[in-house]
Amino acid sequence: MSDLRSQAIKNPIDIAEYLFRRLHEVGVRSVHGLPGDFNLVALDYLPKTGLHWVGNCNELNAGYAADGYARVNGIAALLTTFGVGELSAVNAIAGAYSEFVPIVHIVGTPSTVSQKNGMLLHHTLGNGDFSVFSQMSSHISCAMSLLNNQHEAATLIDDAIRECFLKSRPVYIGLPTDMVQKKVDGDRLKTPLDLSFPPNESEREDYVVDVVLKYLQAARNPVILVDACAIRHRALGEVHELVEKSGIPTFVAPMGKGAVNETLPNFGGVYAGDGSNRGVKERVESSDLILSIGAVKSDFNTAGFTYRISQLNTIDFHSYGVKVRYSEYPGVRMNGVLKKVTSKMGKLNIQAGPKPTNEIPDMAKLSEPTITQAWFWPRLGQWLQEGDVVITETGTANFGIWETRFPANVTAISQVLWGSIGYATGSCQGAALAAKEKGIKRTILFTGDGSFQLTAQEVSTMIRNKLNPIIFVICNKGYTIERCIHGWEAGYNEIQEWKWKDLPAAFGGTPDEVLTYRVSTKKEVENLFNDKQFVSGDTKQLRFVELVMEWDDAPKALKVSAEAAAKRNAEMSA
Repeated sequence: MSDLRSQAIKNPIDIAEYLFRRLHEVGVRSVHGLPGDFNLVALDYLPKTGLHWVGNCNELNAGYAADGYARVNGIAALLTTFGVGELSAVNAIAGAYSEFVPIVHIVGTPSTVSQKNGMLLHHTLGNGDFSVFSQMSSHISCAMSLLNNQHEAATLIDDAIRECFLKSRPVYIGLPTDMVQKKVDGDRLKTPLDLSFPPNESEREDYVVDVVLKYLQAARNPVILVDACAIRHRALGEVHELVEKSGIPTFVAPMGKGAVNETLPNFGGVYAGDGSNRGVKERVESSDLILSIGAVKSDFNTAGFTYRISQLNTIDFHSYGVKVRYSEYPGVRMNGVLKKVTSKMGKLNIQAGPKPTNEIPDMAKLSEPTITQAWFWPRLGQWLQEGDVVITETGTANFGIWETRFPANVTAISQVLWGSIGYATGSCQGAALAAKEKGIKRTILFTGDGSFQLTAQEVSTMIRNKLNPIIFVICNKGYTIERCIHGWEAGYNEIQEWKWKDLPAAFGGTPDEVLTYRVSTKKEVENLFNDKQFVSGDTKQLRFVELVMEWDDAPKALKVSAEAAAKRNAEMSA
């Protein structure tokens, strides 16, 4: 029966080729991962489908890189081998699931015959259970497609990629070795995947719009607060239209950095409770109506749950529904609602908000040469360029960037919710590759020396793939974010000092491929920011900077969040 069904296929195509052509169709151009004996034959199909194989140093880094690639490109693909490979990537995939990042995780698995017979194979637990690893991944994937049946494979592939895109979360595709070259109907590829969001039921949507407009038009001093899920669930077009046409003072949460054009006259800065930019906390918390779009109210995103916003004054917009005060409207996606609210809102009562700048605070202007957190992050805002991709590591950089006002069209990448130390260096590799493919000229990474030690090998992958990001390693002698929470001078928050500038050469980088710098004073930073070769987006070399800061210096927002974290950690159960 199986052979007869295969013979009936008019335009046969191998399953691996079908899978990779679908990935190419949705915008993937590079695949991250590592080779392993259960995925080697599948890898042979990449060149013929127009996909570039990145080849990372380990699977964890590859997962981080796929995350960064997806945040710039819109979707990414990761290819690992069964057991040992996929488990190494689990931390990165969990972070992507947590933060709504779409990654198609393809796992090369043993043959269906081996699985059926429970064979004692390498990379297994030795108990004949071949499902245990996919079961682990089922908790951090929005769809599972195990391609164990040739005649279901094409449908399962299409469903997984569609779910990945629409739900903006990782999916898992298991590709057994004996299925790689089995045939499916290639004519399916003539019909592109439908990646459009299902429209809201019109009557329900119109009702919600009317409810929103009633409160918006009655408000005396409304504000807009934009967060991460507006980015992840592809609502930025509607958000931008609302912000620009309404003129309502608009703020972003830390995870929403980059979601709003920060050069707009009604952009007011970052709201994060007690960690907010100057003047923001007072303006947001005194508002009688907050249009909250895509909120993720996690501890670090709210500076230790120091938000003071009443639900009675809030309208929440999400991918899964709208909540007006305490009334919930599930199944009414925010995109259509925001678009109609913008078109019908009419004249509103608006009170101006604060005007953030990149002015350096007076206390930070002191003539001392030391580079301080309070001085550096506003100064960075004066140096950034329109269209930059900026990646900040969990640590001082993640909190310091709150004080940087961006030029237009900056893509900001951070992992505020999952917060896996070492994420940013791997992410930078993927983001820089996606940026290169899209013609974006500058990708800039800020990571701590402690964090960098976890994933430093990806500098090697950047050199191998001829990428030219600008990398700042903040040299402050260890885990400053952990010091702020507990153990200021504890040995476990210290690290072995590396010869940081020597690492690119150790990874095989030549002077034609890498430029290195060390800056330890404000004057040296100024000189670096004025160096035309360093600044240029057309410079072909990767630029690697040792940025020296004091071990006990931290941004104000980090201190607030760390103090709150320390208190929670010390709480006694009732």
